[in-house]
Amino acid sequence: MTGAVASRYAAALADVALKEKIADRVKSDLGAFVEAWLPSADLRNFLETPAVGHEIKQRVIQEIAERMDLTPAVRNFVHLLVKHHRTELLHEIRQAFGSELNARLGIAEADVSSARELSAGERQQLTAALEKRTGKAIDARFREDKSLVGGAVVRVGSTVYDGSVREQLSRLREQLEAE
Repeated sequence: MTGAVASRYAAALADVALKEKIADRVKSDLGAFVEAWLPSADLRNFLETPAVGHEIKQRVIQEIAERMDLTPAVRNFVHLLVKHHRTELLHEIRQAFGSELNARLGIAEADVSSARELSAGERQQLTAALEKRTGKAIDARFREDKSLVGGAVVRVGSTVYDGSVREQLSRLREQLEAE
């Protein structure tokens, strides 16, 4: 249920961001606010407690928005979340917003797991190869997975490209067993 609610809020914010042609800035500002909000138990408690009046919360949000130089769209969005008691969804909304923007802009998301950390050049080459293969711009997230002996596993949507040494050895074993 919370996923559907977060997706609706993310879609509404994406509507505003794209209409105003400030999608990148909204994405950045929302991320910055969430990064400030998540580790601050005081701020989370303050915004979520019913003991503090709505007007006081709005003034604090306004002050935070000014200090962080947040776009009016993000400031108003945070106001809306506080008013509707949805701040606990902020992290989920941030993720849904990124996915929503990518979907609307024709950008495919890729999760790349590799046996070791890839250099900037390797990341660029891999991203370029994925863009060529999918015909879409790629927003790649890279992570290291020590369980892989070597190579990489890439997931783009529901498609998995497994170039790991483990998978290559598995295919070789299957070939040898078939002979």
